[in-house]
This record gives sequence, structure tokens and C-alpha cells, in this order.
Amino acid sequence: MRLAELNVGYARYPLDDPRMAGFMDNLDKLNALAELSKGYIWRMKSDSGNATDLAVPGDEELISNMSVWEDVESLGDYVFNTIHAKFYEKRPAWFENMTRHHFVMWWIEDDHIPTLEEAMQRLAHLQEHGSSDHAFGWDAVDMTAYRQCEIAAE
Repeated sequence: MRLAELNVGYARYPLDDPRMAGFMDNLDKLNALAELSKGYIWRMKSDSGNATDLAVPGDEELISNMSVWEDVESLGDYVFNTIHAKFYEKRPAWFENMTRHHFVMWWIEDDHIPTLEEAMQRLAHLQEHGSSDHAFGWDAVDMTAYRQCEIAAE
């Protein structure tokens, strides 16, 4: 079994707006870091190299990021123990505050590549039922293994 994850959000401004530059100018670097990280398997991307231009079924304004990892520990290490953590902290500057779950994880078979439609169904399940074996968030994970990254974001 492998871990799939989906993260979604609404950009505060158009992606080409200068106020989004801190996010957009570093997206390729963060994606490259993910691809080099222990436990990384796959990430959703278009010909642009990222997923910002892929339409989310039912909500074209929503920006999504989806990837597959060997396990929760590998994903958690990337999210919280690399430079990614500093960008995650800056999320409110670039993305609207989500009042519902915007992140979901679920287990998949080793040879399965999840679709965006499948991922959105998992997110809806988490929003409706909370964390379960079918779909879960960080609240279902022992977070004591993750420290905050001390690397300064450029």
C-alpha cells in the first residue's frame, strides 16, 4: 500500500499577479525537492510541470496538488521538515482561508495512480465524516515525529 494525498486551495489573486510571485516563483523548486525526497513516488502535473492549470472537477477556481508517497512519514518529513514548511506557513498570504478540510490522505494499491475525481471524492468523504480508514487528515497522525523546519525561505 502507498499513500495518496490531495491539497486544494483558492488563490487570493490571479496566479500571474505580483502578489502571488512568492508562491509561483518557488513552485518548481518545491516540486523538484518533493521529487528528490525519500519516499516520493509520483505527483500530478500538466505539461507546465505543475498542477496549477489542471481544472478540478466541479470547481475550476480551485487549485490542486496531488501526490503519492511510500508512507505518511515520508510525506510528513517533506511537508514539515524541509523548506516546504516555511512556504506552508505563508499559505495565508497566497490562498483564501479554507473553512473546510483542504487536505486529505488515503491508502492506494501499489500500482494505482489516483485521479483528481477520486481525490475530490476522498476529500468530500473527509469533510462529511471526519478522519477514517477511507480518508484522513493530519489529525489522524502522530505529529510528534515532525519538527518545524529551521531553514529560512528565500
